Amino acid sequence: MTVRREELLEKAYEFVLEHGLADLSLRPLAQAIGSSPRVLLYLFESKDGLVRELLARARQDELAAIQGIEGDLEAVTATLWGWLAAPEHRPLLVLWLEAYARSLVEPDGPWAGHARQTVEDWLSVLAKAQPPAVRRTRAGLAERTRALALVRGAMLDLLATGDGTRVTAALRQRSDHGPTRAALR
Repeated sequence: MTVRREELLEKAYEFVLEHGLADLSLRPLAQAIGSSPRVLLYLFESKDGLVRELLARARQDELAAIQGIEGDLEAVTATLWGWLAAPEHRPLLVLWLEAYARSLVEPDGPWAGHARQTVEDWLSVLAKAQPPAVRRTRAGLAERTRALALVRGAMLDLLATGDGTRVTAALRQRSDHGPTRAALR
């Protein structure tokens, strides 16, 4: 990657963290980052190419934050929640959510596969928190899928309401009163 391409990618990344992808237009983006639409098209081949690069850049930040987390599944889940709930990560999570949703409704766009890949990324992190004998079982997969669903659902709630106190309290609460396995079938 050329120095100029890398510099513009970083500036564009900062721009989309602040403004999102929904109404991304090359002209205002280029003006905001000190470039031109032609230069962006030359360096990234298309708007879709730029969006793919921006999503890869966001994924890089996300993976860098979560890959080094260690402990058992409960500790890793709590650490993940701490990272997700930190106010400074909100712009990245909003961008992640936008790309996640777009990959579901526009599966052939530049965000193709984004939702599936992020699920696999996070399940991989959670799998490392399980003993190898558990990790390779259906029960182990179900356990980490449940943990992922819980923190992702809590993240969506937090992004929607901003009520970190309530959501964090809910995650910390243990309950044996939830639905039985039979009710979930």
